This record gives sequence, structure tokens and C-alpha cells, in this order.
Amino acid sequence: MNQKIRDNQNFSIMVVDDEPLIRESLYEIFKIEGFRASMAASAEDALEKLDKSPVDIIITDLMLPKMSGLELLREVKTHHDPTEVIVITGFGSIETAVEAMKNGAFDYITKPINDSEIKLIIGKIVEKLKLVQENTQLKNLIAKDKRQSFAGMIGSSEKMQSVYNIIDSVASTNATILITGESGTGKGMVAKGIHMCDEKRKNKPFVEISCGALSETLLESELFGHMKGAFTGAIKDKEGRFEYAKGGTIFLDEIDAFSPSLQVKLLKVLQDGVFERVGDNVTRKAEARIIVATNQQLTDLVEKGDFREDLYYRINVIAIEMPPLRERKNDIQGLIQHFIQIYSESNNKNIRGASDDLIKTFKSYNWPGNIRELENAIEGAVIMAKGDTLEMNNVPNGAKFTKTESKSVQAESKSLKKVTEQPEKDHIIAVLNECNWNRNKAAAALGVNRTTLYNKMKKYNILDNN
Repeated sequence: MNQKIRDNQNFSIMVVDDEPLIRESLYEIFKIEGFRASMAASAEDALEKLDKSPVDIIITDLMLPKMSGLELLREVKTHHDPTEVIVITGFGSIETAVEAMKNGAFDYITKPINDSEIKLIIGKIVEKLKLVQENTQLKNLIAKDKRQSFAGMIGSSEKMQSVYNIIDSVASTNATILITGESGTGKGMVAKGIHMCDEKRKNKPFVEISCGALSETLLESELFGHMKGAFTGAIKDKEGRFEYAKGGTIFLDEIDAFSPSLQVKLLKVLQDGVFERVGDNVTRKAEARIIVATNQQLTDLVEKGDFREDLYYRINVIAIEMPPLRERKNDIQGLIQHFIQIYSESNNKNIRGASDDLIKTFKSYNWPGNIRELENAIEGAVIMAKGDTLEMNNVPNGAKFTKTESKSVQAESKSLKKVTEQPEKDHIIAVLNECNWNRNKAAAALGVNRTTLYNKMKKYNILDNN
């Protein structure tokens, strides 16, 4: 396959003509040239197909039954721009061709159709479309390189740029998103960011539920609704969050808090897109995008039997890991300024910034509470400040921030979890070596299934030597 055909595979063409011979002849030419080609026998058929699947180029006869090719051109330019249109005109009607050009046609050809002429015009359009794509990609790269903030989040570090880029890629899809990270890292901000970057959902409801804060009965009722008399206290029918979030986004924080029975119900929503209210047998359609979050290692919960493996794979279609603040310390100064502005305004103060000493001290601190802890510290400092610059003596309980990072890191390295994980990693590697890195044999020798072994290898960054 030559490079030209490979390039053409990136573009789609629709041939619109009521004459089967011309329609099918052009279709075959474009298929041979590598384009993703389709056909329509009328303007009405073409518009119906366009609504379902946009195309890059349309070639249409001007003389069509009912709606003319000129009317089709106007509809395309009004509702399906930037699709390019080439018109075919008969009888050498230059006046009609000029009218088409005035209405936005890229070019025109006259019958009888010359294969070389049509290929030449299509080639010009392809070059134009490639330039547009390259310019768009370049603009996106430049914009991403310079992003200091995005969708309400602050940070220009590489790890945050990675988060921004994933949001860019997945926002307009229907994929279920799993957001992981320590408490206070901003998982809720990511969920809101995904929602707001989705053009078809951003004006619809964004519904957030802290699953760990509710009992199983209350959580089930909140999610799916209930019927009058379904349980004690159910005095009337109630709409659930899945119903309210129709067309929008439902964000399930602390998904690890789901009981086994609720996990089954959520799995049904993800697999079949349906649910029932508590105490009801009427099946209802779930039409909300689902985003879930946790600060737990779900693979560990799966291994223990506390979280369904099939549900884990359903929610883990796209994973976004929020980095802890200690791994993005270059973002701290920007976050400090951001929170100063917020709390200075809400407390009717005129604080312009923070002292070098405060910034240096905060950058050396390990932030176990992450951004939430930083925000609380700045809020308290703003309230206590008398001048227009935040100082360390304004920070409530400021002494804790003077602990050195090395001590915090040293303490972390001696944690029970770190101490107990190393022998497990060493044992897995030893068994893999004994089994010549055959995962099936190694899993059997370890007394676990292949999936558990794979998750352990991923967790400990054990590279497959096979």
C-alpha cells in the first residue's frame, strides 16, 4: 500500500447521485484510491446519513429528485460545515456552477465526468484538510504546553499536563472513567472537568455522591430511587440520582464503599444501561455518563473478595491517577496564589501574595492531606493576616510545616506497608524465574489466578522477561 492510499484512509467521501451507474462508478474509484466511501441516491438520504456520521467530502449531482443538489449544498454548509462539497452539473451549465460556488462549493465538474479531473480536485481538498488537521494539532500542542490551569485545576507540572491531556481525549466519549489518588488530590475537580469539557453534557446535571457517607439502604435509594412503602420511612415515591442525571454525569466518589449487592446493581447499569427503583419492578434506562473515584487500591480489594472483579474491569475503562501534591511541588506556588485570591475576596481582604519564606516552607513540606490541606492552611492564614502579604506566622499551627521533607520521606519508607510489600515482590519474581516466566504455571504455584498475578506484577512494576 503506497503512502497516498494510506493518507486517503483518513478521509471519507459520500457520492450523491440518483443515477446508479454514475454513483457506483465514482464510489468504486474512491474505494480504490483508499478513501472511506459511501453512497446516497438522494439529497434527503445524504442528510440522514450525515446526521449519523459526518464525512469530509461530498460529491453531488445538482439535478436530484425533490431536493436539488444546490439545496443540499446549502444545508451542508449551514449544518455540517466544514464538510467540503463538489458539485456535478450537466449540459455545461456554468451559471448553475457559479451559483454553487457562491454558496460554498469547493469546485464543480461537468458531465461527462473525467476521472483525472475529479481525482485532481479531490487531491486539492485532501491537501487542504491535511493542513487544517496539522494546524489544529499544532495549536493544541502549543496550548497544552502553556497550560497553567485547566477546567478549574491549577498546575503546569508534567503530571498535571498528563491529566489534562487524558481529559481532552475522553471528555466527549461515553467511556466510564475511574479516578484514583490519595484523599485531597482533587479527584472531584477532575470529574467536574470532564463534565464541563463535554459539549453535549456540560449544560446537563452533574451529580456527585459521596458513597462512603451513606448506609447501604440510603445509598441504594439515593442512586436508584424508591417506591412508597419500599422500606421504613419511604413515605412517597422518590426519583434517584441516575434519573435526575439524565443526559449528564453522575460521579460516584468512594466507589470502594459499595456493598456486594450494590456492586451487582451498578454492574447491571454498566452492562445493560438499566436499573429499577427500590421496591419496583419497572425497568428504567440509565442515561448518565458514569465517573467513579477511590483512594483505595481496588486490585487489593478484588483479591480479598471485597470488590467484584467483573465490576472493576467495567469501571476501569479509562483510568486517571491524580498525583499527590508531594510529587508536583512546582505547582505549589501557583496553588497558593489561587487560594489567596479566593479567600482574600471572600473575607474582604486585599492580600496580594505570600512571602518567600512561606513559599519555601510550604514547598519543603510533604502534604499528607494534599491540596485540601494546602487550601485549609491558606484559608486560615488569610483570616489571620493583618498586612497584604501572607507570612508563616499567619498560618495556624504553622510549626508542623517546618518539619523537613527528608524526615517525612524517611518515615514513609519505614511504613509497615512498604516493609511487607518487598518480600511479596521478591517471592513473585523468584517463582516466575522458577517457571521460566510462564504466568499460568507461576499463578498455579503461587495459588492465585492469572489475573491476580498480573495485577501484582503491575503493582510492583515487575517486567515480563519472556
